[in-house]
Amino acid sequence: MRRGDHRVRRRRVITGVAALVVAPKRLAAQQPKIPRIGFLTPEDSAETATADAFRAGLRDLGYEEGRDIIIEFRVGHGDYTLVKRLAAELVNIPVDVIVTAGGPVAAIALEATNKIPIVTTGVHPPLMAQIGSLARPNLNVTGFTVMAPEHAAKRLEILRTSFPKISSVAVLSDTANPGTETYWRITEEAARSLGLRATKIEAAGAEALQALRPTVFAGSNAVVVIPDPIFYNRRRDIVGLVNAARLPAIYPEREYADDGGLMTYGANVPDNFRRAAGYVDRILKGANPGDLPIQEPVKFDFIVNLKTAQALGLTIPPLILARADEVIE
Repeated sequence: MRRGDHRVRRRRVITGVAALVVAPKRLAAQQPKIPRIGFLTPEDSAETATADAFRAGLRDLGYEEGRDIIIEFRVGHGDYTLVKRLAAELVNIPVDVIVTAGGPVAAIALEATNKIPIVTTGVHPPLMAQIGSLARPNLNVTGFTVMAPEHAAKRLEILRTSFPKISSVAVLSDTANPGTETYWRITEEAARSLGLRATKIEAAGAEALQALRPTVFAGSNAVVVIPDPIFYNRRRDIVGLVNAARLPAIYPEREYADDGGLMTYGANVPDNFRRAAGYVDRILKGANPGDLPIQEPVKFDFIVNLKTAQALGLTIPPLILARADEVIE
């Protein structure tokens, strides 16, 4: 074989090897990027009613977890300091969108980034002051509300109608959440208009809540629980505390009744998480969070747990039972 033929063959071999090296890189470059969603919550697990509702919302839109989308769950175990670290983790990945629980969790995510879009399932008053407009948020955040001033008055009206003899209510408030101060004032005003005396029971976060004993409600003959993500996460503890005091109580979300709470009235939190999937879908397709209006809740629950009433020796009037969306027996 002539020397030139060797050079041609060697050149072909080298070219072939180079093609094998380059081709995978080209193929990798052509692979579509799978979007990553950060899911930031103060709860203890990624297997909750809210996380399940969000997953269901994504499935309804055709997303399959692991194939079309990756969800980076970060759970804060009721610790806002930990939630801050977890928010920073999501920003450093970086994820394409952050979905948060309401209250301070959304504010923490907003402190962590002014670039990554945030979809929150519960805008609270301090954050609303920053956002400026429900119709056109002026920050990288959009989503849904769960707490409205009229809900506080409605809860007290239900409680008073159910138990006409009550004269004072203990109002359980998470003072670690700046947003609850607004709802305490609204609740206090609503109580005054009904001729009730309201006493604030303070619990600054999960540890303070666990330290409370039933005697904290001494002097009150009913309990109102203000909406709060840490309270929602620790609702079984709260229900156990209130039931141990053997007092009538009303809570802000239906899951409290599922866990033994006497009565609940308020927005359906899992439904907001389900709807949040729609906003995530629109943002991944190019929508600007500022063009997506912050929406009011569309699903509300008024639940009465008759089993708990019987255990506590309380009688729920037939009128209230007739008004309830669901009676747990």
